[in-house]
Amino acid sequence: MKKIIGITGGIGSGKSTVAEIIEEFGYPVYYSDDLAKEIVNNDAELQLKIRALLGDEAYDASGRYDRAFVAQKVFDNVNQLNQLNSLIHPAVKKDFERWVEDQDETFLFKETALLFELKLHEACDRSILVTADDEIRIRRVMERDNKTTGQVQAIINRQMPENEKAAMADFVIFNNEGFAELRNATNLVLKQLVASFDQENS
Repeated sequence: MKKIIGITGGIGSGKSTVAEIIEEFGYPVYYSDDLAKEIVNNDAELQLKIRALLGDEAYDASGRYDRAFVAQKVFDNVNQLNQLNSLIHPAVKKDFERWVEDQDETFLFKETALLFELKLHEACDRSILVTADDEIRIRRVMERDNKTTGQVQAIINRQMPENEKAAMADFVIFNNEGFAELRNATNLVLKQLVASFDQENS
């Protein structure tokens, strides 16, 4: 029986790094956020719906999804953002289900930024939250994306609070230290995760 494990975390938390570590340990990982970027370019039906919602400017002159334009368009429009997510999410869900069918492993991991916001955790057997102190997350994103403190803080303020996500998660990985500590913490959670299913079945 395949088990679906959701991995999530706010901006700058290091969820993608944790997902890569989990992959290193031999578990298949579906990167929802990265694959969504491909799906919005490759799914013709989805493209039409996005253009209808946001205008033709949602795609550039070469027909590629214009992430900068879309981000600017929906950043202060929660209703439009929700409508956009309601278009993209079903297309990603369908792609994920195809991916699951192709996997032979028991434990399958799904990395997604909006695991709790879109209630995707309800379709998972377990969930993992990757988190870090706000000042650390802000510094990471400033260095990575060349943003100001205010810009990063504005993004964090729009995301679900960390304490709310932690209360909903089955496991929490703290990423305040270096890579070696993060790898050890991830390995420990994987062992606890497998053990939780063993207890369930015993």
